[in-house]
Amino acid sequence: KMAGDSRFPDVDTDGSQKSEEMEIVVNVGGVRQVFYGDNLNQYPETRLAELVNCLSGGYDTIFSLCDDYDPGKREFYFDRDPDAFKCIIDVYYFGEIHMKKGICPICFKNEMEFWKVDLKFLDDCCKAHLSEKKEELEEIARRVQLILDDLGVDASESRWKRCQKCIWKFLEKPESSYPARVIAVLSFLFILISSVVMCVGTIPDLQVVDAEGNRMEHPTLDSIETACIGWFTMEYVLRLISSPNKLHFALSFMNIVDVLAILPFYISLTLTHLGAKLMELSNVQQAVQALRIMRIARIFKLARHSSGLQTLTYALKRSFKELGLLLMYLAVGIFVFSALGYTMEQSHPETLFKSIPQSFWWAIITMTTVGYGDIYPKTTLGKLNAAISFLCGVIAIALPIHPIINNFVRYYNKQRVLETAAKHELELMELNSAEGKASGSRSELEDLSKEGKDDPFYSSRIKVSHSDTFIHLLSEEKNYRTRLQSCK
Repeated sequence: KMAGDSRFPDVDTDGSQKSEEMEIVVNVGGVRQVFYGDNLNQYPETRLAELVNCLSGGYDTIFSLCDDYDPGKREFYFDRDPDAFKCIIDVYYFGEIHMKKGICPICFKNEMEFWKVDLKFLDDCCKAHLSEKKEELEEIARRVQLILDDLGVDASESRWKRCQKCIWKFLEKPESSYPARVIAVLSFLFILISSVVMCVGTIPDLQVVDAEGNRMEHPTLDSIETACIGWFTMEYVLRLISSPNKLHFALSFMNIVDVLAILPFYISLTLTHLGAKLMELSNVQQAVQALRIMRIARIFKLARHSSGLQTLTYALKRSFKELGLLLMYLAVGIFVFSALGYTMEQSHPETLFKSIPQSFWWAIITMTTVGYGDIYPKTTLGKLNAAISFLCGVIAIALPIHPIINNFVRYYNKQRVLETAAKHELELMELNSAEGKASGSRSELEDLSKEGKDDPFYSSRIKVSHSDTFIHLLSEEKNYRTRLQSCK
């Protein structure tokens, strides 16, 4: 479509018609819209505003802005999404843009970039939706990248680096191989055994008496405990050595839990053998007993092997606002009803409400509907206050619970969708790689074989790497997004 093409009459270049009074017709995906120059020129950097002044620049300028042009009707054609376009043109009339329900946020962002409309005109509610979608896509890309990194082997890396990666996959990614799954199951069993031994060791009938007459754990249970700690220590040290980022590894919450589960054993062992020389034996025994209580931290190690516990943790993190509201409601109710209960019960000679701080305990167990019965009102007004307090407690607890449950369900479903999407991306990569190899084997390889294997580019042209072909989709946003436009 050159300037001399007979299908197009000469473009009006005399400038007789002012751009503000010009009327242009835009056909986007079969939907025609009529615009006036004075509206479009409010935002001169947009593509539609450039259409107003492009006629004087010739057909090269026109076709650099649109897909086709009808000079007779002065109608510009675009092969774009008409639904997104209807939303984008609101900026010329209202100064802001809202996404309609059902439009993919990433595709809408690409449409705004095509029409050269700044994202600042997108309303805040739609920006939040767009940010959430971008985070999901980044998470999918990150998961795919991790899987590809696990599958690929870099020959330029040293033997020690490759060994580190193998150990890291072996201990951190049970899905990578069958032996890794076995190790994960063994680690899970050691956690359970250690927790059971800690509980069973407190049964008086299973304890033994030492030379000083103090009860201590049975030697057999102590040996099992030592074996479990040895496993935990070896596992932690190997993971620390093989971790790609040791500072991030050491500061991770789950790894801090691992340290808290291991450290008390070695501290108590040190105090038992060396502490008696530095302090009294009774103080040593108290310190050792306090450290042994810290062994309960190892139960949190189960979260490493349980996706359900991890989902619960993340859901609670997302529910800080709702949990704060719950605590605030309870705190207000506890203060009010404990003060009322103390005041109403003062007239009774055998009152159990000695002070307002002591009444806090009664208000807590009443509003949470526990009701131990150790403190209870004896006057009529006190009983009425108690009835109102536990009714208010039920309401205060029930109100924020539903949003917390919704956050858990939303996050759980989101994780499942991300896992499915990551697998789908890998399947697409494998499918495209297979199709590329099949088509190349019929055409390119026959031509290349005729050129001869002496060509220095021969081997590089016929070798198609799985990661080299598709890994750029994870870094170049536009290419990667176009493969996900089916989410519309």
